[in-house]
Amino acid sequence: MIALLIIIGLVVIIGLWLIVSRNSFVKIKNQVEEAFSTMDVYLKKRYDLIPNLVETVKGYATHESETFAKVTAARTAAMSATSIDEKIANENALSGTLKSLFAVAEAYPQLQANTNFLDLQQQLQSIENDIANSRKYYNATVRTMNTKVESFPSNIVANMFGFKKQPFFEVGAPEERENVQVKFN
Repeated sequence: MIALLIIIGLVVIIGLWLIVSRNSFVKIKNQVEEAFSTMDVYLKKRYDLIPNLVETVKGYATHESETFAKVTAARTAAMSATSIDEKIANENALSGTLKSLFAVAEAYPQLQANTNFLDLQQQLQSIENDIANSRKYYNATVRTMNTKVESFPSNIVANMFGFKKQPFFEVGAPEERENVQVKFN
């Protein structure tokens, strides 16, 4: 009789542990999804701002059509990404093309003095700061999830219920890791 009570007690304890562990995974998974959605809102704001920026630069630098085409293509690819990994890769590519757009803009002093361009540039800078902060939050929640997925004994629950490691939102392209060249003319 005592052995039966001990077995029932162990089953109840293990059952409660499984429920609590699974619920903590659900909570972290929802935090990761919320963090990515928040970042996605800022990315959408940036997508909406880019055409205005391109059009403003086009007015001054009409012969830079290759740069404009690259920015537009990168924006389209980033907007149409369906997976997190694809979104990360396309966002890194878009960031690189935006750098080339600003490099083109630097060659036109009258553009640098244009209030519309300066306002758009300031708005983009503000959005980029928001994106950077939301990436930090996303990566922190992903770190928590990945640690829990890989740690014992929670990895047992993760495997039982199909919780997987999530990708970090990090700089992947080599050109993104290069130092910015500052030149004074």
